[in-house]
Amino acid sequence: MALVSVIIPTQRRPGPLGVAARSVLRQQGISNAALELIIVDNDAADSARATALVLAAEAAFPVHYVHEPAPGVANARNAGMARAKGGLIAFLDDDEEAPEGWLAEMLAVQAAHDADVVFGPVRGRAAGASARDRAYLDDFFSRKGPAETGPMAHYYGCGNSLLRRAALAEPGRPFSDIRNHIGGEDDLLFGQMKAAGARFAWAAEAWVWEDPLPERQTLAYALPRAFAYGQGASAHCAAAGDPLGVLRWTLIGAGQFAVYGAVAAAKWLTRAPDAAAWLDRAARGLGKIFWGRPFHIEFYGRRGRPG
Repeated sequence: MALVSVIIPTQRRPGPLGVAARSVLRQQGISNAALELIIVDNDAADSARATALVLAAEAAFPVHYVHEPAPGVANARNAGMARAKGGLIAFLDDDEEAPEGWLAEMLAVQAAHDADVVFGPVRGRAAGASARDRAYLDDFFSRKGPAETGPMAHYYGCGNSLLRRAALAEPGRPFSDIRNHIGGEDDLLFGQMKAAGARFAWAAEAWVWEDPLPERQTLAYALPRAFAYGQGASAHCAAAGDPLGVLRWTLIGAGQFAVYGAVAAAKWLTRAPDAAAWLDRAARGLGKIFWGRPFHIEFYGRRGRPG
């Protein structure tokens, strides 16, 4: 079997990092000789080094520590790619936890469909959220897709994905620096791969848990993030030099904000249990309108804040 590299970028999260990494150490159905784990520490103070050393002592396969002091999610992912030796690269976020059969299932789907990128479901666990917002936030931190495994035309984000290095135009540094602090570096890459004819697949059984930090389990975090997600479609068209695409998404966003915003306001005033979900939809519509640089929200690489 070809070498598989699992990359976990992290920034000042030793506890969640330990959970995520140990879930990789427990993987079944894949030879230890075909596996390596790469922990990318995106903290200038190299705060994950001690955790990585402990994990390396526990592991039955190589665990590599990479210190990338330059802040930014693209920097961290690129540093992991530069260190990885595998022809197949799996990404797991440092707030995710994978069941024991996760990686074997991802590899099986990749081989069955000759896929350049495989995506799997994410099941959010916002255990610290308020009772009012718990259902919405569980859903917000989740990734849902087709009920059945198979080829797919669209793409998701990097967390819980497996990609073929040979399908990358720039294997050593595929993620764009311009997305370092606002995110969406994975959407930009996968959008470029799709335009180049890459094959995507969905692995319905290769799910992972996501346990967001307590401070993220609020509407104050989720709604600005929903706004940023909404910016992605318009921004991607702008980056591709497609002004008609930008116009189309801007008009779609205006319609979404008008309709969803009105519904959200009514539901919020009446304290409807699904009010947050409608606010989310309105925020994503607004993001399609206000997508330019002045409206970027930095979620990664801020001093004193986790990435």
